Amino acid sequence: MVTTTPVRGDTATTPPPPHRRSLLERTAGFAQRHRWTALLLWVVVLFAVWGGASATGDAYRDDFSLPGTETQQALESMEKHGSAQAGDTLDIVLHDGGGLKDDGNRRRITAMLDKVADLPEVAQVRSPYEDAQAISSDGTVGYATVVLDGSSEDMAKEDTRRILDTARTAQADGLDVELGGDAARKLGEPEGGAAEGIGMLAALVVLGLMFGTVIAAGLPVITAVFAVGSTLGAIVLLSHVFTIASYTPYIMMLVGLGVGIDYALLIFARYRAELVRGADPDEAGRRALDLAGRTVFFAGCTVIVALLGLVALGLGSLQGTAVAVALTVLVTMIASLTLLPALLALFGKRFARQFRAKAEKRAAKGKELGGGARWRRWAGLVQRRPLAFLIVSVAVLGALSAPALDMRLGFADAGNDPAATTSRKAYDLLADGFGPGFNGPLVVVTEGDATSGAALSRRLNDTDGVAAATGPIPAEDGKAFTVIAFPETSPQDEDTTELVHTLRDGVLVDLEEETGARYLVGGSTTAVIDYADTVSERMPLFIAIVVGLSLLILVAVFRSLLVPLKAALLNLLSIGAALGAMTLVFQKGMFGLEPGPIEAYLPIMIFAIVFGLSMDYEIFLVSRIREEWLRSRDATAAIREGVAHTGSVVLAAGAIMVAVFGAFILGGDRMLQQFGFGMAVAVFVDAVVIRCLIVPAALQLMGRRAWWIPAGVDRVLPRVELEKHD
Repeated sequence: MVTTTPVRGDTATTPPPPHRRSLLERTAGFAQRHRWTALLLWVVVLFAVWGGASATGDAYRDDFSLPGTETQQALESMEKHGSAQAGDTLDIVLHDGGGLKDDGNRRRITAMLDKVADLPEVAQVRSPYEDAQAISSDGTVGYATVVLDGSSEDMAKEDTRRILDTARTAQADGLDVELGGDAARKLGEPEGGAAEGIGMLAALVVLGLMFGTVIAAGLPVITAVFAVGSTLGAIVLLSHVFTIASYTPYIMMLVGLGVGIDYALLIFARYRAELVRGADPDEAGRRALDLAGRTVFFAGCTVIVALLGLVALGLGSLQGTAVAVALTVLVTMIASLTLLPALLALFGKRFARQFRAKAEKRAAKGKELGGGARWRRWAGLVQRRPLAFLIVSVAVLGALSAPALDMRLGFADAGNDPAATTSRKAYDLLADGFGPGFNGPLVVVTEGDATSGAALSRRLNDTDGVAAATGPIPAEDGKAFTVIAFPETSPQDEDTTELVHTLRDGVLVDLEEETGARYLVGGSTTAVIDYADTVSERMPLFIAIVVGLSLLILVAVFRSLLVPLKAALLNLLSIGAALGAMTLVFQKGMFGLEPGPIEAYLPIMIFAIVFGLSMDYEIFLVSRIREEWLRSRDATAAIREGVAHTGSVVLAAGAIMVAVFGAFILGGDRMLQQFGFGMAVAVFVDAVVIRCLIVPAALQLMGRRAWWIPAGVDRVLPRVELEKHD
């Protein structure tokens, strides 16, 4: 045998350079080699975080104040001059069909109020017998005002319960006692746990049907539980440093479980496919993380960037919620890229035997893995009539989106609480006794003398839409006066919002010119209006930033202009359909639900999360289509094969998300019902209608043009590869 030594420039005999593994492949390899260490680290993190959280407890605080708004300026003015209206209160609402002014009721009520005044968390109690306006005209309904020693947000539930229990000691002989106010609403809040359990059980069922083994179905759930559990503990600790709303943990669980199971599923599905192709377990894990892991990474980063964009909008406690949910997505993404490969390594040989055996049985029956043949036939059906499928689908989603144009933002009040809660009973009694506007009084402040205060009271009493206004109430230093105005309509009524704008933009502007004093309209009702107005004003800029950034990412990923533009438009369509459905169900009262406004921060939160999740499915589906396009240069075949290889995974991922989000509809909290419903509708529309119908139809109509990009743009864009080229 004659051997030759390669000479310089002899390219024919120079061995090819070794394959350089990507960062995700190296991450998977490290997790596989140190599987027990990786698992132990996650266990240590989970227990350490929750150990600290259990020791410190949470410090959640619902703060919807927005610096610079008129409501905030009115509150600052009241605090500056020592106005009693600046403090938080509870209402002990009393009802007796025979009247409240008889001697027996007076003695019982007075004795009860003396006991309430002695409670440590109570600063002052004002009896209904001290103020003629505190008892209704027919004498059957009245209220005592309990001035709290702190804020409603900081009031412990057990302290509020103590006030209610003490107040109900007066109940006897037809006298009913209920407790109203923000702190009282916490008594009716449902305990968490059931919705999460139902959602995870449904996810296990879907995963079990897809993979056919209990262990395979459990790994994505285990990954999500570790990620969400660790993040929840961290947020409990961070609540002592940042303002984080009390509803944040529920949204974190909602998003974290859905996203965590979803991300793990995408990686696991690719892992199974690689095992069936003959790769050994370790190589299958590395390839799955290198390919599906990139989809998870880019989709997760999009969600995080969108959520952090909410921080820049400066929307009060929504900033803390956005950071918390972004952290949840980040940790679930890290868990999918580190913990899941370690778990796959532990069961790799078992999975290889099981999945290959199942694949061989299906092949013997002429069936493909994941129902590829059925999905290929479905894609072919759409491709034969692409324009018809596109027009019908877009028309249906457009019709579902239309009600969102009439969406009214606000916050649920006690009128939306369950009928059995004491806060709802107190709300209804006050509305019956004093009118619907009594539950949402407007607090109008003026800094000046008694003349400006008296003029304010007269003008408000003469204003259409105002049922009654009190006389001017002097502040402690005598340099400011407050007038309480009661609208004719309820706090959530659109006419109340119009009344506030009329006062601010017209009535009080004219009064300022007459008196030279300054007037500010505040109170809890105007705080909701200001928050909703601020969200509406800032949302277009937020949407433009998120959509623009996503377009740039997709152009770099797919080296195309039409595909990213199509993705952005379809993402907006799925979000519009979700918001339209929310409007029909929760604002219009479809299916018998209590009509009311949509929680002001939910549309922008849903937009941020859903836009990122839509990117998840978009990248997963279209990257596989592009992979086939680069291999065959046949646009029609690429669409058909891409759908055949990803359809079952997208549908399963969507089903899991819908199950997790939809489980929260079963709870009693209106905000979580709206959020869960909106997310479930958005994911269903995105996974079923858009990915299975509109995307194949649109790409078929585009043909080869779908992958066109100007040469100049292609040169300046960073190279981002989702496909692996040998």
